[in-house]
Amino acid sequence: MELTKELLIVASRVLIILSLFLGITLYMGKRSIGELPVFDLLVMLTLGAIVGADIADPKVPLLPTVVAIILIGLFQKFISTIIIKYRKLGHMITFEPTIVIQEGQFIMSNLKKVRYSIDNVLQLLREKDVFDLRDVHMGIIEANGSLSVLKKGSKASITIEDMNLTKQNSSISYPVIVDGEIYENVLLKLELSNDWLKRELLNLNIKTPMDVFFASVNTKKELHVSLKSYLEDQQNILPVFN
Repeated sequence: MELTKELLIVASRVLIILSLFLGITLYMGKRSIGELPVFDLLVMLTLGAIVGADIADPKVPLLPTVVAIILIGLFQKFISTIIIKYRKLGHMITFEPTIVIQEGQFIMSNLKKVRYSIDNVLQLLREKDVFDLRDVHMGIIEANGSLSVLKKGSKASITIEDMNLTKQNSSISYPVIVDGEIYENVLLKLELSNDWLKRELLNLNIKTPMDVFFASVNTKKELHVSLKSYLEDQQNILPVFN
């Protein structure tokens, strides 16, 4: 009789806690269910430990577990909001993207910084269908540990614009405005000026950088802009269907 009672308690807790866990995970957003940044990984590990201890031992009070799950979810949501608003704080509690390959050459100092061996990177390249290091224009270890690869123009996949049989050069974009703030150091490295940036914005009928959520410039000196007002208008966002 006692065993049956404990099994029923465990079964009810599995139902209650997993339902709550699912709700909290959906509330925290896609960041918590994709390839996890460091902070989100710690949050999920903590949640897993709390849930596991509660389900495994019926003698553990249920209410403190429920409160802990809710508080951790709220805390993660709060930190995520702060990270979006204050990017410098976000950089302090996560890893920076790091360039480890440039023009087919390993950058050894950066490999040591992220503690990746050459074999690690070569494996990640093969997973991207890149089997020759010379084909890589730039390889970047992202904050979540994955490798992003920009192939050289002659090795990139053919698109419609390539039907003339002349491969267009690959290009990479650099952020020059984030949430209204101009990145002076990036402009300097691209040999561009504030005046140039403001003229380009005016050509797009943008009077002030404060209206810009994100702007980037590629190696062809082409400016791409995402406005804050566009993001606020939900009608501009296309629906995604499964």
